Amino acid sequence: MAGNLLYLNLSRNHLNGVLPMKIGNLKHLDTLDVSGNILDGEIPNSLSNCDELRILRMRDNLFHGSIPQPLSSLKSIEELDLSNNSFIGEIPKFLEAFQFLEELNLSYNRLEGLLPTQGVFRNVSASFVARNEKLCGGMPEFELPKCVSQNSKNKGGVHKLKLIATILFGLLGITLVVTFIYLCWLKMKRNKPISSSSDDSMLNLSYGAILKANDGFSSTNLIGVRSFGSIYKGLLQENGIAIVVKVLNLTRHGALKSFKAECEALKRTRHRNLLKVLTACSSIDYKGGEFKALVYEFMVNGSLDEWLHPNLAPNDADGHSKKLSLLQRINIFIDVASGGIEANSEEEGEIVENEEYLEEEPEEDLEEELEEESEEDPKDDMKYDLDED
Repeated sequence: MAGNLLYLNLSRNHLNGVLPMKIGNLKHLDTLDVSGNILDGEIPNSLSNCDELRILRMRDNLFHGSIPQPLSSLKSIEELDLSNNSFIGEIPKFLEAFQFLEELNLSYNRLEGLLPTQGVFRNVSASFVARNEKLCGGMPEFELPKCVSQNSKNKGGVHKLKLIATILFGLLGITLVVTFIYLCWLKMKRNKPISSSSDDSMLNLSYGAILKANDGFSSTNLIGVRSFGSIYKGLLQENGIAIVVKVLNLTRHGALKSFKAECEALKRTRHRNLLKVLTACSSIDYKGGEFKALVYEFMVNGSLDEWLHPNLAPNDADGHSKKLSLLQRINIFIDVASGGIEANSEEEGEIVENEEYLEEEPEEDLEEELEEESEEDPKDDMKYDLDED
């Protein structure tokens, strides 16, 4: 009796569980309607035995899984409603091959992939696929997004990887180039020969030029006498530069060693408070004797000693006061100390001014000197020779 059942309507009930496999025994079934229940599970493959089935309604349930391939045997199907369930996967191709299928509703599922364009899918008014977020393609009337093929995805991924790799290698290349340039510059800077006061090949003033600059070491150009030599002022005839020449007395014991030590110190020392050495001269004078001298730039403000211990005359020849304020003296002492520290720090051994090399200076009454403040600060125009007292 059951095998001859043609119409089975169980819709709008509260049936739960799965659709039994024995449903396939209803081989002459024409209509099956189980919509509006809480049935779950997958569509049983045995349903394919109902090959005379024309109407299959299963909407508004909890069916899940993919649409089974055995349903392709339902050649007589005219209406298929699987909407509002949880079917997943792609829409099977056999659905577009059903010749008698007039209405297909697959809405509100989780189907994905390419929507077929043949068979019932050509009739937009008879096919319903709304709210399947991952469907694409199909007839333009469905207004679904275009499908992106796997090859296109792979190409996009490869292109993105190539772009990232290009950027990374570009940045790495720029970093290597900058690093190489910096290392080359650093190497050139380290290998650049430092002008040495004791190297004859670097000298640019001859004995004759120095002799002419101070009128043959005239006594009128004599500035002072130190333990290892005499100091003269002069004017170079070639360029008009005012200079100071420190001529060493080589007859004194240790003078040559002092000359070499001073050259070695000054070639490495750069400080704004140290007197700038222009060059050195190591030659033979016109009498055949050995001649060694250091050439400094001439400081127009005169000797620091004259400012610290001024004469009784209130002004010098140019009308400038030789009086220094307490603040000016403190600043001078700080700058001299700073220059001395810089000179000592540049050498492996310290530069020591031995007391026996310095001339004794009488002590002045500092309080009397500070009674008058000078409006002009000579410190701004002065640099200090480490050999000054």
